[in-house]
Amino acid sequence: MSDLVRIGSRASKLARKQVAEWLAPVAEEFPSVRFKREVILEGGDQDRVTPTLAEVAKSAGGSAFSSNQEEALVAGRVDVIVHSLKDLPTTVHKGTLLLTTPGPREDVRDVLCGAVLADLPPRARVGTGAPRRVAQLLALRPDLEVVPIRGNVPGRLARTKGRDRLDAVVLAAAGLNRLGLMPEVHEILDPAVFPPSPGQGALGIQVRADSPAARLLAGTGDPQVDACVRAERFLLADLHGGCSVPVGAWGRIGPDGLLHLSAAVTSLDGARQAVSAGTGPAEDPEKLAGSLAAELLDQGAAEILATFRA
Repeated sequence: MSDLVRIGSRASKLARKQVAEWLAPVAEEFPSVRFKREVILEGGDQDRVTPTLAEVAKSAGGSAFSSNQEEALVAGRVDVIVHSLKDLPTTVHKGTLLLTTPGPREDVRDVLCGAVLADLPPRARVGTGAPRRVAQLLALRPDLEVVPIRGNVPGRLARTKGRDRLDAVVLAAAGLNRLGLMPEVHEILDPAVFPPSPGQGALGIQVRADSPAARLLAGTGDPQVDACVRAERFLLADLHGGCSVPVGAWGRIGPDGLLHLSAAVTSLDGARQAVSAGTGPAEDPEKLAGSLAAELLDQGAAEILATFRA
């Protein structure tokens, strides 16, 4: 094993925070190894043009926030990638694998900054660039005007202030927590009715399958966190969804030691929704996820997603 491990990540302050979060216990466990961070720009970082909702829909299943990093990993320019797991497609690049998900997982919930949802007036302008959030917002408040926004967390948060301000924006609690921006939050959205993106709040640690880094880091991670995100991502894969489709999934280990999973597929206009929830052993998250995916398909999830992609 080389004494140098090169860690690839995106350029943002949040990406730096995520690398530091993962690296702190790992560097302590392997004091003789030197870790070096490498910045890799993604298409989503370089293209800051605000998309229309139609353009967002057509991009479903893409990997604008992971493909360049995966290419660098496969080419051997870096040894490890630290992803925001919700941005990573359910099928990773051939020859690579995800290590056991590290823990603890950050807050999985979405939040509203700028206002409380129930207090927003009709036709209030709410910003988000995620189709799932668009769909779930309109399911709760069909009278809102949802405005597509893009950019890093501070930039999106700034849209609640100054000229051309929005009435509110929806963001992930995880990113705000990592950046110390939770005081900006006006409402935490209940994941039981506003389930997050599969993998939200978790880090995805990707390595080449046959690499020294994979062998070095094989024993790291949190099996309980891993069971939760495996269930969420397997459900998404079973629905043939990408990381930009309106599918929410929330896995957690209950006091009973069992894996609890709930999920929703929502049409982009919020008018149709398929929902399901279940419980199973944490040792077999894929079985529970497959069962819920079948229930969602029975409720018309495939038709909802087909309309979204049209």
